[in-house]
Amino acid sequence: MKELIEAVRLTGARLCLDCGKCTAVCPVARANGSFSPRKIVANAVAGDENAMKDETIWHCLTCKLCSERCPSDVDYVDLTKVVRIDAYKEGKEAYCSHGSAFQLLMRIMTSPELKQQRMGWLTPNLRISEKSDYLYFVGCIPYFDAFFEKLDVNTSEIARSTVRLLNAIGIEPVVMPDERCCGHDLLWAGDAENFKMLARHNVEKLKATGATKIVTACPECATTLKIYYPEFVGALPFEVVHLSELLDKHVRSGELKFERDDRQVTFQDPCRLGRFLEVYDQPRNLLRAVYGDSFKDMRRSRNASICCGTSGWMNCGIHSKAIQTGRLGEARKTGSKVLATACAKCKIHFKCAMNDTGFPEESKIQVEDLAVLLASSLRQ
Repeated sequence: MKELIEAVRLTGARLCLDCGKCTAVCPVARANGSFSPRKIVANAVAGDENAMKDETIWHCLTCKLCSERCPSDVDYVDLTKVVRIDAYKEGKEAYCSHGSAFQLLMRIMTSPELKQQRMGWLTPNLRISEKSDYLYFVGCIPYFDAFFEKLDVNTSEIARSTVRLLNAIGIEPVVMPDERCCGHDLLWAGDAENFKMLARHNVEKLKATGATKIVTACPECATTLKIYYPEFVGALPFEVVHLSELLDKHVRSGELKFERDDRQVTFQDPCRLGRFLEVYDQPRNLLRAVYGDSFKDMRRSRNASICCGTSGWMNCGIHSKAIQTGRLGEARKTGSKVLATACAKCKIHFKCAMNDTGFPEESKIQVEDLAVLLASSLRQ
């Protein structure tokens, strides 16, 4: 409970005005009337065990939209993180989708003796190096294809496209054969101890490469390495950048050019890339470099963007599907044929929703990853 009391202080939870703006804007609360971010804050401020016993703490998407609207600047997401960690210590857990397979995979990765074969996605035309200032942190996307074969998400192409794009700007990155999951999902499921084990392993291996810049195409990896690794394991001796941030600089300098595509495209802001890292302009600049005026934002975009409906492979049910269906319908209303996103999980969740029986045909749209779209448009 000491951690919860300190979290209440640090997150400004006592400053809550009980105005309800957090609940009014929350996508989960709009789909599920029994959920309220304000209730989580009230239980935490009360300082009793209700905060940990309340099962709705696992329903929160940690999308940070509530904090965008809060007039008192309450950090709901960090408070939820601490409440979940305390709850997990007491033996409480979220309901995890896919038979908890991903959580089990992450915990398997904490083993020091683990031997992986995680480089199979690389093809001979991709240039990597054993020594470079740049390291590409791949994340778990090479594993997703095996789980979601029926959805044809082809997430390994995101990794290949990332290396192609880095090669195009003269970078041959280091890729670690013993990289582990960044631990994002374990942290947000409250399993802080196993998260720290993954963090320590990755930081040790990253330091050993001598790289000074860590590039990742995954918003969750970027946020976890940049914000939460320093919080849990200390300061890092390298810079963490999202792929879009790096590429945008090379587009603006004229070093990176693309063939034009006349398809109309819109963009889904991943919560971790947008509200957590405040990276909004760079993906849009890149899309405009390919699609020009054919790029159209959705009505709710940038810091007002709506989450893809599921976080950490938890609680993917009827309310998540309602959020996804609404968001896909909003994408179609822009007149776009393609919905681009910079997050592999957004792509998986949206494609899964459209694969459901009875999904409205008028809301279906082609969903593609930003890195894949850019790599396919590279000017030779």
